[in-house]
Amino acid sequence: MPAINGTEYLSRIDQMQPNVWIKGERITGKISEHPAYKGAMLTKASLYDIQVQPELQEKMTYKSPKTNEPVGLSFLQPKTKEDLESRRHMIKTWATKTAGMMGRTPDYLNTVIMSLSASASILKDQDEEFSKNLIKLYETARDQDLSFTHSFISPQINRSSNYLELSPQPIATKIVKKNSDGLVVKGARLLATQGGMTDEVLILPSGSKVTDEENAFCFSVPTDSEGLKFICRESYHQGASTFNYPLSSRFHEMDTMIVFDNVLVPWERVFFYHRQDIAHKLFTKCSFTPQTLHQVVIRQITKTEFILGLAQKMVSTLNLSEYQHIQEKISEVIIALESMKALLDRAELHAKTDEWGTMNPHTHSLYVAVNIFPKLYPRMVEILQLIGTGGLVALPTEEDFHSSLVSDLDQYWQGTACNAITKTKIFRLAWDLTMSAFGTRQTQYERYFYGDPVRLASNLYASYPRDEYIGHVEQFLDLNDEAK
Repeated sequence: MPAINGTEYLSRIDQMQPNVWIKGERITGKISEHPAYKGAMLTKASLYDIQVQPELQEKMTYKSPKTNEPVGLSFLQPKTKEDLESRRHMIKTWATKTAGMMGRTPDYLNTVIMSLSASASILKDQDEEFSKNLIKLYETARDQDLSFTHSFISPQINRSSNYLELSPQPIATKIVKKNSDGLVVKGARLLATQGGMTDEVLILPSGSKVTDEENAFCFSVPTDSEGLKFICRESYHQGASTFNYPLSSRFHEMDTMIVFDNVLVPWERVFFYHRQDIAHKLFTKCSFTPQTLHQVVIRQITKTEFILGLAQKMVSTLNLSEYQHIQEKISEVIIALESMKALLDRAELHAKTDEWGTMNPHTHSLYVAVNIFPKLYPRMVEILQLIGTGGLVALPTEEDFHSSLVSDLDQYWQGTACNAITKTKIFRLAWDLTMSAFGTRQTQYERYFYGDPVRLASNLYASYPRDEYIGHVEQFLDLNDEAK
């Protein structure tokens, strides 16, 4: 099967009938028609439609080396800088469609699967079959255009560094049995964004944070696996009106807790287990970090571009351009955007091929970008709020404009250069991005998208090469070995 379209995606997920619960009730019928999922699934379907449009297909797909059919470009293992540029264009196209608001468009996990499989030989340290399993998953996902959710995170029972889980029944997902058919797992995982609306669930160890063999495992299972269920948080969907809720009606991604109730993971779906050394090696040596960060930073840049456009549109609507404090605020967003773009350009400029033949962008440049964005994003949200001031507090609705109030609104809600309807659309967009439940979730999501910001900074501190710069200081001061 080549790259799919949106109808095929929706049909496939609906037919799976995953076990999804929201507010104490199981979702029955087509999940794509449930209000909590409908907007995001239709948007995701529109992304799949883009990749098969005749005028875009060449830039959104490539020929599968196995089937010679067009498959999604986000599955491409880049071998050259030109490949990186092609991936960038594809990722940017999807990110623009979602205004950068959807953190789990299919290209993110496609990139994860690609980067892990490229270095699958690491898994031979436990079993050569596990290496083959990972490559097979990648090839199947690529050629059937499968979508994934994933989880790194265990339930937050006790976050102290010396906590040991002593519960008689597993809380965090654990392997409770091993038999001839595979591994049996029980327990929970947190923050599976888009849980229930993907083909597969990929369970990963917590990278370098794995501190014991028991939690060092990796596997993928179908979303409709027996014993697997998704528990949703409260939905932020407030209505299907794109006038009232321009972002949340389209881009609301459900976050779920995954519960494994003695789920059988067949051996052909296991990539490694009870091997802390493999977990560490896989996530420090393979292209996972540079390739996923490449996708993340492209999306974050696209989101920043959207915020800049919205901020300037608000300024124009209210004729605020003459004020220096407004100029300063808009300049802050411009500086954020150009800084992120420069880091992405530098990452691609200094890309190098790893031992598995993958062309990887410069990791440190991308790491700097994802370290600064969690600080930049809340400030950009604040800037939109400061530009909008009290105008964001009491906004008309679509229903108001279809009532006898319309003449009042036309008179009293108009902007400098636009009518009342246009001004309302602009300000409701700013409200949905900064003040609605959807918008506040976006801020928290960006703060922790790639992990704890403090830990990210510590990782950058530990990995960034500084010896050359220390040497410059030592040479300047003419320090000898004895004085070091």
